[in-house]
Amino acid sequence: MSAQLPLVGHPLIHLGYAYELSSREVAMEALSMASSSYNYLHKYLDDASYTRPSSNGTQSPLEILCRVQKDSRFDGLFGHEGADNLGPLFEKHEDEVLEYWNSWRITDPTKQFKASQLAAAAILVAPHKPGGKSYDFFIVHLLTTSHAVRILLPLIPAKFHVPLVRQWWLLTLAVYIAQLRPEIVLTSITDYDRGGRDWNWVDKQALEGGHALDAHYVKALRAMKTVAQTWGDEDEFYLKAAVRFADEFDGWGGFGSEELRLAHC
Repeated sequence: MSAQLPLVGHPLIHLGYAYELSSREVAMEALSMASSSYNYLHKYLDDASYTRPSSNGTQSPLEILCRVQKDSRFDGLFGHEGADNLGPLFEKHEDEVLEYWNSWRITDPTKQFKASQLAAAAILVAPHKPGGKSYDFFIVHLLTTSHAVRILLPLIPAKFHVPLVRQWWLLTLAVYIAQLRPEIVLTSITDYDRGGRDWNWVDKQALEGGHALDAHYVKALRAMKTVAQTWGDEDEFYLKAAVRFADEFDGWGGFGSEELRLAHC
């Protein structure tokens, strides 16, 4: 299970869809990606010495992300966003990343996994400013990997439950820092006026809207709707997040200079 992190979590994402869709072909894709992209990240799960007691632990992943956002040790690490920041992050700042990784105390796995799914939606939608940069392509994978974890947890032995969630958490921290730690302002979701638009409107945007052929856009909307169905959405947090995302989406950003160069080759 420790090989699910590389490629921004795509082995995990595809494995989740394979079970969800009962697709052998997608399962083979997932296993092929997991085996061919097995890299340095696996050691943090395989070697227990990287799991250390934290003197500043908390049960809230959002609280930890806010701490990371304010941590001056990460200021000026990178000159741009992008997945090419991940390698240097672990090479030069492993201790800082592991400090925050270990500070998430998982004492109530179900309750805290629920909180992690809220964090996954918030980290995608809350930092976005209308008229500002496009939504972050790499951060959306934190939401879709969370969706995959939700699919897989009931299907795998219990001994893998917490390690799988901690894999997601390590990926989340790494991508968040690599993408320059955007501020997560929850009121941009909780105070959002959805103007009467509901899940039927969201579904229509996903299926018939101007970005219906963008797979990552559709997957993000579906993931938020599924989270709402799984845990309930009395305060409409996920509905507001999905409506705002669908309404403001104008393409993906967050790419580094190398990724942009390759895209134009």
